[in-house]
Amino acid sequence: MTTAYRLISDCLAATGREAFAPRFLDLVQWMRADQLMAFELAGGRARCLLSCHFGQLNLGEMLATRYLDDWFRQDPLGPELAALAEGEVVLRHMEDIAGHMTAEYRRLFFEEPGLAGKTAALAAGTRHRLIVSWYYAEARHSRQDDDLCQLAARLLLNHYEAAEPPPWPEPLSVLSNRERDVCLGIIGGKKAEVIAGELGVSPATVVTYRKRAYEKLGVASRAGLFAICRPA
Repeated sequence: MTTAYRLISDCLAATGREAFAPRFLDLVQWMRADQLMAFELAGGRARCLLSCHFGQLNLGEMLATRYLDDWFRQDPLGPELAALAEGEVVLRHMEDIAGHMTAEYRRLFFEEPGLAGKTAALAAGTRHRLIVSWYYAEARHSRQDDDLCQLAARLLLNHYEAAEPPPWPEPLSVLSNRERDVCLGIIGGKKAEVIAGELGVSPATVVTYRKRAYEKLGVASRAGLFAICRPA
């Protein structure tokens, strides 16, 4: 657990600051999930705050696109999140959720992506209400996993409660400055050659930054980048 303590300490030290997201990414990667997604649900709207992938390249793209295309309204955890008292963080596992899913919801979010396990943390703050989901290719969880998921979700909630919104879409916060600049250029409709000229690098270097960014975010295309970065 020494590594976990260090990673948690790093997150605590960066709470509310730009440095938090990359440090949180390190913690989530150490926790061995195949994909982590964090969404804010409020006022009948949803937006992606975080997409971190460690398995299939397009998993974040698939999950975010479907979820934000109004499927968040069918999330069986939505009503519980809305009723949660401020300051509460609770965990729900696949076996808790499965009986409340429609067959189509299960097909879209678990069967087609090849996901068997899910641990979701519902976290309610003063300003934000989050669903933070760890997805696994195989069903599994342990008491240690549960404790870390609950703590990680509270770390994430505390960060968003303390932080001012960044001048870029929230999911891009896990990227390096160059990776983020490239993604912002893509979102702005710019070609690789134009982005390269603005950054003072070669088009090949832009492609490298784009590849690294997509791998971190769990997207495989420009459309996937737009999907996780769309406003609520």
